[in-house]
Amino acid sequence: IQNEELLYDMGTAIAQECKAMGVHINFAPVVDVNSNPNNPVIGYRSFGENPHRVGQAGSTYMRGMQDHGVMAVAKHFPGHGDTDSDSHKTLPSVLHDRNRLNQKELPPFQQLIQDGVFGIMAAHLFVPNLDNRDSRPTSLSSYVLNELLRDSLGFDGLVFSDALNMQGASGYGGAAEVAYQAFIAGNDILVMAQDIEGTIDLIEKGIAQGEITMDDIHKRLRLILEKKYDAKLHRYQPG
Repeated sequence: IQNEELLYDMGTAIAQECKAMGVHINFAPVVDVNSNPNNPVIGYRSFGENPHRVGQAGSTYMRGMQDHGVMAVAKHFPGHGDTDSDSHKTLPSVLHDRNRLNQKELPPFQQLIQDGVFGIMAAHLFVPNLDNRDSRPTSLSSYVLNELLRDSLGFDGLVFSDALNMQGASGYGGAAEVAYQAFIAGNDILVMAQDIEGTIDLIEKGIAQGEITMDDIHKRLRLILEKKYDAKLHRYQPG
């Protein structure tokens, strides 16, 4: 689709349907660049092979949603386009160096950050040129989520983990430990965490042991409340 108005209208229509069902966050747009023909999970979900076009189209779709009261979440950071496996089933590797990531994978996310996207979803990918610890997914990497996404790219919105019941996030102990690692890495929202009570116990222990500060807890709570306010949920009335 080359017509920007159609992309904006699509975002608008999806926002209206989401709100009619009481949904205020949409895990879209996909802004992965479709650079690997063997990718089993992105493919036609992407806006194409050109990073500039992916960012432009993704931003237009995002604005259609956000202008009409639904928070958009760009995914899958830092870029799931050049993989040949599915992070629902395994942990894919992206072996490119930082220069290639800067040229191909990151520009669409930079575009949406610049244009005010509310949220970004962290992918379960092993990218050794960003974090070379054995099989640590980018979704559990404080470097990727804090130093790269927040400090380098200047993102100040909500960070969502990809679903924590996916196999790509399963290599760090039980469900509670995976969710805890996702939290301390910098995810504000833990999607599909599987052991809520166990995760809360680990977070409480982390606070007691000084690994997590109450200032950090309060900072994330304030950010969530700010985004709810920006989305006018304080004035929400069911349709």
